[in-house]
Amino acid sequence: MKWSEIAIHTTNEAVEPVSNILHEAGASGVVIEDPHDLHKERENVFGEIYQLNPADYPDEGVIVKAYLPVNSFLGETVDAIKEAINNLLLFDIDLGRNAVSISEVNEEEWATAWKKYYNPVKISERFTIVPTWEDYEPVSSDELIIELDPGMAFGTGTHPTTVMCIQALERKVKPGDTVVDVGTGSGVLSIAAALLQAKTVTALDLDEVAVASAKINVKLNKVQDVVSVSQNNLLDGVDGAADVVVANILAEVIVRFTDDVAKVVSPGGYFIASGIIGQKKQEVKDAIIASGFSIEETILMEDWVALIAKRNH
Repeated sequence: MKWSEIAIHTTNEAVEPVSNILHEAGASGVVIEDPHDLHKERENVFGEIYQLNPADYPDEGVIVKAYLPVNSFLGETVDAIKEAINNLLLFDIDLGRNAVSISEVNEEEWATAWKKYYNPVKISERFTIVPTWEDYEPVSSDELIIELDPGMAFGTGTHPTTVMCIQALERKVKPGDTVVDVGTGSGVLSIAAALLQAKTVTALDLDEVAVASAKINVKLNKVQDVVSVSQNNLLDGVDGAADVVVANILAEVIVRFTDDVAKVVSPGGYFIASGIIGQKKQEVKDAIIASGFSIEETILMEDWVALIAKRNH
């Protein structure tokens, strides 16, 4: 089979919605070429940076790549992808260059080449994300391992918005807690909460592809007895009371459902919000505070922001 590589030159802000569009169009995985990755401080033991070639990365912006089978519908699929990306402008999302290019690759090359982008990565004090095909031995006795197959998932769990959420969960989830994960994607945040000994985790996503991916990854990490995954629009129909609600989604969506979060989070419980580009930080903070929360902590990573908010009594 022949495959077509579609590459979108865009911005950090647009990476997650563009990736979602590509998955909905039939891509089973995405590759993100972000020049920030060339300068991240990583310990050599995790075996990542030395494999990165600066020539593969754009001078500015981010390139998101996906692979689609070459068939009679390819032209229509690409047109639909372009239209969906352009529609992101309606949400005031900066698309940067928004340049789309198509090239053909052989299946044999594609099947192995994309794996070079994924290696074990330590993302917090305790968590390490490990691709399923890697043999990895924990470095410390309290290390928590999340296994992901990026071919099935919405990314590798190493995007700044995801990393900040996991760091926040690590600080706030206590054994026995009830957690709700809104917009679960690959399920990585729900898996993290379960590994932190949450009693129950409800993972929700509107996209049926995400729901299928999350279910697979939940089983892969053997936390299916704790995590339940279902298709749902944000918190529609969800009743309280949760100790923690986490949402790694667009800022524009967060500000629209903070009142719903307040109804679900128990007094004294936490709302962890991420997916927020820097310039929209204050808008999201104002909405969260107006819904009865106090901002307890602001986490910054690259151009991204995550907020930890506590529901007032």
